[in-house]
Amino acid sequence: MAKKDPTDLSVEEKLKTLYQMQTALSAIDEKRTLRGELPQEVNDLEDEIEGLNTRIQRIQTDIDEFQKAVTQKKGEIAEAEVSVARYKAQLDEVKNNREYDTLSKEIEFQSLEIELCNKKIREAQARIAEKNQELEQNKQVVEERCGDLELKKSELDEIMEETRAEEEKLKEKVKELEAKIEPRLLASFKRIRKNARNGLGIVYVQRDACGGCFNKIPPQRQLDIKMHKKIIVCEYCGRIMIDPELAGVKVEKPADNSEKKTTRKRAIRKTSTASSKKAADANDMA
Repeated sequence: MAKKDPTDLSVEEKLKTLYQMQTALSAIDEKRTLRGELPQEVNDLEDEIEGLNTRIQRIQTDIDEFQKAVTQKKGEIAEAEVSVARYKAQLDEVKNNREYDTLSKEIEFQSLEIELCNKKIREAQARIAEKNQELEQNKQVVEERCGDLELKKSELDEIMEETRAEEEKLKEKVKELEAKIEPRLLASFKRIRKNARNGLGIVYVQRDACGGCFNKIPPQRQLDIKMHKKIIVCEYCGRIMIDPELAGVKVEKPADNSEKKTTRKRAIRKTSTASSKKAADANDMA
C-alpha cells in the first residue's frame, strides 16, 4: 500500500496526528522530569572537573617554569663563583693599583650577582611551595568531584534504565507520527512547543477556554474549532486548539432541567386551579 502524502491528510487527521504526537512528547517529558536535576548536575560536575584539570595543568606548568628558573640561577651562581675564584687568584699577581681596583670591582660585582641569584632562587622556591600546595588542594577537589560524579551518574543510569525502554518506544512513535505531518506544519508545531512554558503545542478547549493559557474563547471560534475546517490557534498564547472530542476527552453535559421545569409548572397550575375553585365556592356561599 502506497504511503499517504502528508499534504493529502484532512485538517481533522492532521489535528488528530498532532495531538497524538503531543501526547507522546508529553510522556517523554514526564520521563525526563523523573530524572529531576540529575542530568544538569552531571553536566555541571563534568564541566567543573574539566576546569579543575585545566587549572592543575596550568599550575604544573608554572611549577615547571619556576624549577627551570631555579636551575638556571644555580648555573649562573656556579659561573659567578668560578669567576670570583679566578679574580681572587689574579689579585696576587697584580702590578699596580689600577689592576687591583678593577679585579676588586669584578669580584664585588660577581658576589652581588650570586646574592641576587640566591634571592631569585628563594623567591622561586617559595612560589613552588605555594603552587604545590595549590596543586594538592585542586587534586583533592577533583578527587571529591569525581566521587560525586560517579554517584550522580549511577543514580541517573538507574533511573534511565527504568524508563529507557518505554522512552525509546515513545520516540519511535513520535518519528512515525512526524512522517505523517507536512514539514511546514511540523516546524510550526515545534516552534510553538519550544516557546510554550509547559511544552504544549496543541491543546483542547476546556470549559470554553484555551487549555494552554485558559483565556476564554468566543462561542463562534469554538464552533469553528469543532468544524475542523482549518487549523486555529489561540489568539493569546498561539497554541493550536482542538475540540475535546477530537482529543478523545469526554465532556460532561449539563444536567437537563426541562423535566424539573415542567413538573414545577404543573404544580403551579394545580395550585392556581385549587385556589380558583376555593374562590368560586366562597362566592356561591355568599
